[in-house]
This record gives sequence, C-alpha cells and structure tokens, in this order.
Amino acid sequence: MEYRQEVEMEIIQREDGVLAVEMCDDWSIGVLIKDNVHVSFVVVKADAPWHYGDDGVDLVVKGPSGEQIHDSRDKTSEKFEFVVAKKGLHQFCFTNKSPYHETVDFDVHVGHFSYFDQHAKDEHFNPLLEQIAKLEEALYNIQFEQHWLEAQTDRQAVVNEGMSRRAVHKALFESAALIGASVLQVYLLRRLFERKLGTSRV
Repeated sequence: MEYRQEVEMEIIQREDGVLAVEMCDDWSIGVLIKDNVHVSFVVVKADAPWHYGDDGVDLVVKGPSGEQIHDSRDKTSEKFEFVVAKKGLHQFCFTNKSPYHETVDFDVHVGHFSYFDQHAKDEHFNPLLEQIAKLEEALYNIQFEQHWLEAQTDRQAVVNEGMSRRAVHKALFESAALIGASVLQVYLLRRLFERKLGTSRV
C-alpha cells in the first residue's frame, strides 16, 4: 500500500509586483526570485501499536520544468534548503511505502537572504531596513531550528512510549508463563507423589 501526497507551489507575480508562492492547499507566503527555501520534515509516528521501525518516507522536490531539485529516500527526518531559480510550479511529493499511516511534521520557510554576511546595496534598498530584515530572518532561522528539534523530540517520545509499552507487555507475558509453568510443576509433582503412595500401599 502506498500513500502519496503532493503539495504544489507556484511562484507568481501579484498586482503589487511582489512574487508569491501559492500552494494547492490554499496558503501562500511572500517570496522573491533567488530566495532561499528552507524545508524540514520529521516522521513523528506510525499509526500501528505494535510496529516500530525506521521505514521513513520519500520526498521529491521538482521545479517548474519538472527538473528535480531535491530527492530524499527512506528518511525519517531531514532538513535542507534550495535557492529558487525561476518562477513557476514547484512540487513537494511525499511517498509513504510503509503499510502504516504515518504522521509527518513538515515545515517550509522562504527567506529573502541567501547569505547572512551580504552587505546592503544603497542602489536597491535602504541599508537600515535591510539590516532589520536580516535580523528578522536570523530570528526566524532560530525558530525554524527549534521547531525541527521539537518535532525530533516528539518522535523520540513516541518511540520511547512504544518501547516501554512493549517491555511491560513482555514482562507480563513472561510472568504469566512462569506462573503457569510453576502451577504445572506443582500439579505434576502431586500426581507423581500420589502414584508413589498408591503403589507403596499395595
């Protein structure tokens, strides 16, 4: 069984001249050509109580002409970025090859600066506003990193909870088996002694 979800992102020019990224799920974010697109995902959990494994998912990112921008295979988490080359339709295609429904924490952010050490250009921007925008970008990158770490922590909590539940069930099963074996031994010893007593009386 394969679960496939496609998120399509198109870079378009609005009436006010600002380029925007439109997604097929009806949400959009402001973006300019040559912006940095930050992407992260974490497979938080698989909806199967007795299953745990690093099955992972596939993520393929394609540009407007169908050219492949990024390809991840069987990953439970990843973080990467790419620079927008041209406007058009961008696709984010997740594929789950596992038979279980999996919850994926997926985050996308478009940054206006590829490099934080860029100097402001007087002929294009007011230097003060550009520095403020860079500071805002740096603050978002910290939030982006925190969000990714929180998703990793959530995944680890789910894994730990599943492992501890299985350990408790295994311990209960072993205890029940041990009690059953003890009861069987007592029963067999009793029968043995009863037979011996019966033969010694005759």
